[in-house]
Amino acid sequence: MAVQFTRIAVKIGSNVLARKDGTLDVTRMSALVDQVAELRKAGVEVILISSGAVASGRSEIKPSKKLDSVEQRQLFSAVGQAKLINRYYELFREHGIPVGQVLTTKESFGTRRHYLNQRNCMMVMLENGVIPIVNENDTISVTELMFTDNDELSGMIASMMDMQALIILSNIDGIYNGSPSTLGTQVIREVEQGKDLSDYIQTEKSGFGRGGMLTKTTIARKVADEGITVIIANGKKDNILVDLLQHPAGTVCTRFIPAEGGVSSVKKWIAHSEGFAKGELHLNEQAVKVLKGHKAVSLLPVGVVRIEGEFEKDDIVKIIDHRGRQIGVGRIGFDSAEARALQGKHGQKPMVRYDYLYLD
Repeated sequence: MAVQFTRIAVKIGSNVLARKDGTLDVTRMSALVDQVAELRKAGVEVILISSGAVASGRSEIKPSKKLDSVEQRQLFSAVGQAKLINRYYELFREHGIPVGQVLTTKESFGTRRHYLNQRNCMMVMLENGVIPIVNENDTISVTELMFTDNDELSGMIASMMDMQALIILSNIDGIYNGSPSTLGTQVIREVEQGKDLSDYIQTEKSGFGRGGMLTKTTIARKVADEGITVIIANGKKDNILVDLLQHPAGTVCTRFIPAEGGVSSVKKWIAHSEGFAKGELHLNEQAVKVLKGHKAVSLLPVGVVRIEGEFEKDDIVKIIDHRGRQIGVGRIGFDSAEARALQGKHGQKPMVRYDYLYLD
């Protein structure tokens, strides 16, 4: 079987794995496992980012009292994650494929050391023929530390693991050029670099998931900018994964065209680290022009007019332009006290070196 990619991350959304009553659709899960097994036989390395823990737990337990949304999520996911991974284990075992569970939180991406620990864990799994099945550890994640949803997590995993493609499976065929329910509306088949999709994106969140199409496109753009193809497709369609890799031209989906060249491993980490920023560097207009120019440059203290927040050396900070808009993130080379002492001065070492600077 000839396939387009040999290293892919596949995100399976809640709406693919959940039935209308919110319980786990084991038949659909089994069909997707069969497809992954077929791709594995064709030499494709696969990482699964799978929702479904809450759906798995919902049918197993009836709460003894009324719970708030966070308590429900913690209870159902604690029970459901065990059930979910066991289902995957049994289904993949029928194909002779071992799987391993990777539970993570947003904090686990907050430092370069934790980031590399996760990367090394999944690398050794892949090297030994084990499929990593990744999910957020909902039992200990609280609202402010949660990923937006597993779309955000899948983007970070695909980037971290240098995958060639990220396939996001939802319950619709892709991004439409209008409301999917309107007659004549079509799926946008390709999204080139810089294409504006704001007129087409619905802001509603999807059924059982936490994110909607806006989240998916935001993540897709960022990952595509890093040189990775991103595909949004319908996970409820028969044989969708195999068709996407074997018959890409004839399979309906939305494909984000990747940037050429990609970015370094460190920049990939920094690109997805905005949620861990400890402070802000506010720049003057001249510094913004220099950073946005064609030459690769570091951020020097002379261009910084204001510093907000308290941070240590090597923390992540947001880069803010002269109009108050965020234009990037970077790893700061000084703590906040040192940075304030250097602010606005000529002839100093960079506050953020080019290698540790990611511009939106």
